[in-house]
Amino acid sequence: MTKSSYSAPAALRADQAVQRGPAVQFLVDGCTVRAFGGESVAAALFAAGRRELRCSPRNGAPRGLFCLMGSCQECLVWVGARKLLACQVPVAGGLEVETLPFREERHG
Repeated sequence: MTKSSYSAPAALRADQAVQRGPAVQFLVDGCTVRAFGGESVAAALFAAGRRELRCSPRNGAPRGLFCLMGSCQECLVWVGARKLLACQVPVAGGLEVETLPFREERHG
């Protein structure tokens, strides 16, 4: 079979249009972030260019997204009164997220 005669199922083709949820905006440390419904907060932050969420308590090195499946605790953020993993929180319009350093600075 030649390459030109091979046909992958349409659902597997990389050139098909990406289906996204509706465009939404949410806040991170008081700044607006644009995202799409169905994305995690971590994915939306990565797409927006935000890589650092906190600093290492040991040496001050920047820390951010790592496993993106809820195992490592690197993307811990405040959502309301709860600490949650950004990779496990779906974005929603009007959602307010605070990084740990921002929360500590703001609330002590």
